[in-house]
Amino acid sequence: MADNEPIRTGRHCVFVLHAHLVFVTKYRHRVFTDRHLARMEEIMRAVCTDFECELVEFNGETNHVHLLVNFPPKVALSRLVNSLKGVSSRRMRQEFPDLVRHYWRAQRLWSGSYFAGSVAAAPISVLRQYIEQQEHPI
Repeated sequence: MADNEPIRTGRHCVFVLHAHLVFVTKYRHRVFTDRHLARMEEIMRAVCTDFECELVEFNGETNHVHLLVNFPPKVALSRLVNSLKGVSSRRMRQEFPDLVRHYWRAQRLWSGSYFAGSVAAAPISVLRQYIEQQEHPI
């Protein structure tokens, strides 16, 4: 198996499932700095752990974030996304009052939409490299 990805097992299944997720800020506002992204990664790792998922890779730019998530088949990706976006939006608003100006109209940090892609067609190493090479704000 590429990259020596561990094969995970459940009660009745054996699996290696990865999803590439992209979340965009509401109105594509340029919101994030390096400190925001560092804290957001911590928050999203905790949410993934609660879902028995692993946040394999995380990075972002000023107006969006990329996540590479390893998840079990019992997790509905839409529920994971809902929790990732909801918890991160709420926690970021609480911990960074300077972000309030980006919540002014909709009271939301994230756009209502998201991208979710299966990673089966591309080797994990290629996707990891792509996420690592995203322009990181200063």
